[in-house]
Amino acid sequence: MATVLVNLLIFAALIVVLVRLQGGRLSLSVRVFVGLILGTLFGIGLQLVYGNGAPVLKTTIDWINVVGNGYVQLLQMVVMPLVFAAILSAVSRLYDASALGRISVLTLGTLLVTTAIAAFVGVVMALAFGLTAEGLTQGAAETARLAALETNYAPKVADLTVPQLLLSFIPKNPFADLTGANPTSIIAVVVFAAFLGVAAIRLVRRDEEKGRSLLNLIDILQAWIGQLVRLIMVLTPYGVMALMTKMAATSNASDILNLGKFVVASYLGLGIMFVVHAVLLSLTGVNPLVFFRKIVPALTFAFSSRSSAATIPLNVEIQTRRLGVPQTIASFSASFGATIGQNGCAGLYPAMLAVMVAPTVGINPLDPGWIMTLLAIVTLSSAGVAGVGGGATMAALIVLPAMGLPVTLVALLISVEPLIDMGRTALNVSGSMTAGTVTSQILGQTDKAVLQSRDEPSLQNA
Repeated sequence: MATVLVNLLIFAALIVVLVRLQGGRLSLSVRVFVGLILGTLFGIGLQLVYGNGAPVLKTTIDWINVVGNGYVQLLQMVVMPLVFAAILSAVSRLYDASALGRISVLTLGTLLVTTAIAAFVGVVMALAFGLTAEGLTQGAAETARLAALETNYAPKVADLTVPQLLLSFIPKNPFADLTGANPTSIIAVVVFAAFLGVAAIRLVRRDEEKGRSLLNLIDILQAWIGQLVRLIMVLTPYGVMALMTKMAATSNASDILNLGKFVVASYLGLGIMFVVHAVLLSLTGVNPLVFFRKIVPALTFAFSSRSSAATIPLNVEIQTRRLGVPQTIASFSASFGATIGQNGCAGLYPAMLAVMVAPTVGINPLDPGWIMTLLAIVTLSSAGVAGVGGGATMAALIVLPAMGLPVTLVALLISVEPLIDMGRTALNVSGSMTAGTVTSQILGQTDKAVLQSRDEPSLQNA
């Protein structure tokens, strides 16, 4: 017990270091990255001293999990209120319901098209690297992970057909969806908030006094939720440090090396998708180098926190203050991008897994018809994947059963899941910001002076 106490005191000292950095001039994204590095080094040190699986290490990680898992649960707590408030505010600000259609079609179209491209890239990467599920070992950690998936996730999502999945997007009990009761609750909340926003527009036209009061109330709600998000974002460096400590301390280096080809293929696929985003931006008249330079804080924060949803406030702020995107379009793309068409978690990842597992059940992954079916299912099922850690797992558990494939592979990749998830989350956020910028450009609403300015205003949420 004394040894565990020493470990926890060292962890507490690292927290003090981060607290002192908070009082300086370092931005939040930089402090999050520092937390990532400190957690990784501390975790490696713990494993080197005690060895993987040692009782002392396990007890230490159990206590550190209070910080790490507590932070994740706070993120999950705020996802639904954040998305609800953002979409409600964005729609009600339109003052013209017809504009909702144009913005929605362009934003969602960009997100879904890039997700389809990401799925195709995932197929190509898996085939090019010769990735397969054959030969992967199932140890104790993988067995426990599989049991948890079968108990907690698979019964909720594996039995959904594509038509049922689409129907689940329409909320029949929005209050239940606000609690996250269903696998697709988050998209149902988006739909509910959009309908409320349109109703607010109609009320303004029919009773201006009540309508204006309602709009003021919506603004207050968004500001209130915004302050809640900021409270949680302040905790991000500590949460990230705890999560990285656990990952580094409990990861098996040999397992990671065995799956090294999958990691390399995944990151190469992610890199290709960033190039795809650059091409789309170029086609709409945006300099990709300028774009990526300006969104670095959001990508850094997403990479470190592994949460697309937590990045929404920073996402919106960068789009409006650095890219010249109107508030309405920025809110739409940031919110939808955290729930629909996540290029990394819901596009690239499940497609790679499907190709890897297909040969084990006698399916030819080179069959063009099978590939087209996979791309369609991945694209459709990309809606409603929550933008917090674990979203990729949810996406895979929807896609694999829909393709008639077993979900075992999801558990077998547990050792490298956090490592890849950081890159996937950064790609998700890049995709949502690309969708907002492209939509703004096509509609001619971009503030060119802001977009082309070399000045980069400081960000409250960075």
